[in-house]
Amino acid sequence: MRLDKLLANIGIYGSRKDVKRLLKKGKVTVNGAVVKAGSFHVDPEEDEIRFQGDLVVYREFIYIMLHKPPGYISATYDAQHRTVIDLLDTQLQYLNPFPVGRLDKDTEGLLLITNDGQLAHRLLSPKHEIEKTYYAKVKGIVTEADVQSFKNGVMLDDGYVTKPAKLNILHSGHISEVEITITEGKFHQVKRMFKAVDKEVSYLKRIRMGKITLDPHLPIGAYRELTPQEMAYCNSLLNH
Repeated sequence: MRLDKLLANIGIYGSRKDVKRLLKKGKVTVNGAVVKAGSFHVDPEEDEIRFQGDLVVYREFIYIMLHKPPGYISATYDAQHRTVIDLLDTQLQYLNPFPVGRLDKDTEGLLLITNDGQLAHRLLSPKHEIEKTYYAKVKGIVTEADVQSFKNGVMLDDGYVTKPAKLNILHSGHISEVEITITEGKFHQVKRMFKAVDKEVSYLKRIRMGKITLDPHLPIGAYRELTPQEMAYCNSLLNH
């Protein structure tokens, strides 16, 4: 990897133009020798790279758990709306992360953010049927008949019949509270499933994806890196 690209990707040293300026000033050493050429090739796993004497730690991939707030869209860029990437520190944004799947603008909860395309594909691929669990408030009385309908699969407004879903009634009333687990990610799927049984979702929050559960101590709008246990699950998916 080019030295200037490596330093620019880390983010804390500025853009590649900024990095070139620092290199010319002799601020960077590779294995103890000053290197001024940005085109110099380095191996971040083998070479010792230092900036003004401080060791440079390079990471190719990042794995973030975000407690998505409402009002943000699940995209890397949008000219009109705030995106979930805007919530990250600049040095993480330099690593070109993206959300794994989508949560609607008004939906909150668990959203994984990474720059590991292979993991994202593994989590989102329909053939792998990774479970996603949501907590929802629903206008109307949710019944056992609805539970059975979801178990059998319901027909959406475009004629598509969903795969079997698990519907757990937490409270049934004028505003019902439920948990629903699906293995698909169709556009507005949870809302459309309840619409298919003549009910309306008024609040939706994703609480689980696969074996990764939203950290109850993570404030809305905040994020953290995945724990070793959570990363072990991700690695198991990649090695499956």
